[in-house]
Amino acid sequence: MSRDDLGVDLKTSLGYLLKEASSALRAAMEEVLRPLGMSVTHYSCLELLAQRPGLSNSELARGAFVTRQTMNVLLQNLERDGYVSRPAAAPVGKVLPTRLTPRGRRSLEKASAAVRAVEVRMLAGMTGADQAAAFRILRGMIGSLRTGDDGG
Repeated sequence: MSRDDLGVDLKTSLGYLLKEASSALRAAMEEVLRPLGMSVTHYSCLELLAQRPGLSNSELARGAFVTRQTMNVLLQNLERDGYVSRPAAAPVGKVLPTRLTPRGRRSLEKASAAVRAVEVRMLAGMTGADQAAAFRILRGMIGSLRTGDDGG
């Protein structure tokens, strides 16, 4: 079997490198969030609600990159533990808008500082120009994949 028959060369695959970076980032985030009693998904949910109060279960699931079922279980636990509140009945339609409680905000403050420290560590070897270029390039890749644009 020749090298060409092996498929993707992981040493030169940008997709594999991005997945490895994502995995390393998630592991580093889990490491700093665990002592705070949070997972990355728990933190993501609280951060999304702080920035966009009243999101629905479906919107939160999309924003945290999990299924609606996973988000529903998480929201039930967060509500039970006093981090979020949801009305007993939907004010309009079927959507139960979720909001952070004061406890949720306090918890998020600590978690955001911890996650920001991970991001600072991740970017430590890059200049401001490198960071801006990386951001622009990654946004372009995401845009291309979401629109199906192959650049040609």
